[in-house]
Amino acid sequence: MKALFVGAELVSGILQMKDCVEVMDGCFRAMAKGDAGFPPRFAMPYPSGKGALGMMPGYLKKEGVFGLKATSVFPGNVGTRFESHQGAVLLFESDHGSLLAAVDAGSITRIRTGAASAVATRALARRDSKVLAIFGSGTQASSHLEAMTTVFPGLAQVRVWSRTPANAKRFADAARGWGVDARECHRGEEAVHGADLVCTVTGATSPILMGRWLAPGVHVNAAGASRPPSRELDSETVRRSRFFVDSRESARLESDDYLVPLREGTIGEGHILGEVGDVLEGKVRGRTGDSDVTVFKSLGVAAEDLFAAYFVYRRASELRAGTMAEFGPERWPAGGLEL
Repeated sequence: MKALFVGAELVSGILQMKDCVEVMDGCFRAMAKGDAGFPPRFAMPYPSGKGALGMMPGYLKKEGVFGLKATSVFPGNVGTRFESHQGAVLLFESDHGSLLAAVDAGSITRIRTGAASAVATRALARRDSKVLAIFGSGTQASSHLEAMTTVFPGLAQVRVWSRTPANAKRFADAARGWGVDARECHRGEEAVHGADLVCTVTGATSPILMGRWLAPGVHVNAAGASRPPSRELDSETVRRSRFFVDSRESARLESDDYLVPLREGTIGEGHILGEVGDVLEGKVRGRTGDSDVTVFKSLGVAAEDLFAAYFVYRRASELRAGTMAEFGPERWPAGGLEL
């Protein structure tokens, strides 16, 4: 038996943002129909305390595959030649359980996270949105800028805020080099003032986006805080919003952006109006009017990784790209092997 190994460079070449947006649209719809499943993710810390191994299993019913994203998380790698998140998405076929592919997880995560926010933005934001504010200046800031301009190509201005001003300037300079009218802001409130779209993609552990800053009609993608005690939104932002998630179960287990205002009593149990897939499938109403504040709380789920990896696997197979390697059990003689 052979399995296909696909590295980061090939993933980035195959999984273009415009394609990944449609892949994530299909993923959210499959989740809403019960055609994609996944248990809660879990993490195993390493005894040194320097890092942990995160594991996200799941299955895709119609595609006939199941698999796992296994990722090491080493926050201390930031600023070094090593990524903070490294790993692979493993795909197995569901007839005999054979390994189909191992796909670089970092590149998958980078692209699919922005694409997921793009799907939510397309479903929830006002169609006349022109001004984008980005909180953060790292990998996901770049991914979200690409994702937002993919679904809203008419964006007139991008504002960038970072807790490190030099990083905001670096990001804005790079964005201008890509032909985007971008400018760095020294205060978060300055970036948000008059913005139609806001993406928060930081490692913050306490709120950086305040509800009192938000103009009526804004849409927010909160994609940076994926596990407690990380939090980007203050309780007022959540209270004011029509609040949607990628996964209800994940939000109720892992999102302090939701759980803290719930514990405070600022919101009630029913504040999550639905998953994005429910909106896409017409099960839940998204935006009800131009003055609504909408929020998409993105935690990232295994189904997104599996859908993206399966797309890469199929496309790489068609192109005969990647590395095929023998990966299967030895066929021992019936009586065993004589030593």
